[in-house]
Amino acid sequence: MSTEDLENLRYPIGKFKFPTFFSSSEAENNIHTICHFPQVLRETVKYLSDDQLNTSYRPDGWTIRQVVHHIADSHMNSYIRFKWTLTENQPTIKAYNEQAWAELPDAKNDAIESSLLLLTALHLKWTNVLTNLTEDQMKISFTHPQNGRQIKLFENIALYAWHCNHHLAHIMNLKERMNW
Repeated sequence: MSTEDLENLRYPIGKFKFPTFFSSSEAENNIHTICHFPQVLRETVKYLSDDQLNTSYRPDGWTIRQVVHHIADSHMNSYIRFKWTLTENQPTIKAYNEQAWAELPDAKNDAIESSLLLLTALHLKWTNVLTNLTEDQMKISFTHPQNGRQIKLFENIALYAWHCNHHLAHIMNLKERMNW
């Protein structure tokens, strides 16, 4: 498999690009994606067997099971980052080692239902927070400790809408390649 093929498997919708300015319509579209993602994900993985869930979406990549659990872990962290940013003055958020989390027994072995349920509840709460943000709140930021970047909330909303579609594409592309 070529380097380009591997890159396409890794980033099936392309790499994330931070928006350069605030757009209320773009924020609304991104919030819509976040709002509806749990149901879309549930429908996408609905009929997959354990063997299929244990299939990697690319060589040396996570299994679909790990991807689903990763999404729950990642979105929990993002939700908390929003809450910190709304209640503290430009906080430095806590990073986490997503690769190490994906190697823990729960991510590698547990049924995905717990993460699907968690995502449903989490996205209900998260969407409520997001839809009630003022334009001024959309522009406040947190600092990411790994690169020192200040990330505005509207940028993080765009990142997580991308994140939803990024991992959904991993699963959908694998299903298509495997004829599932």
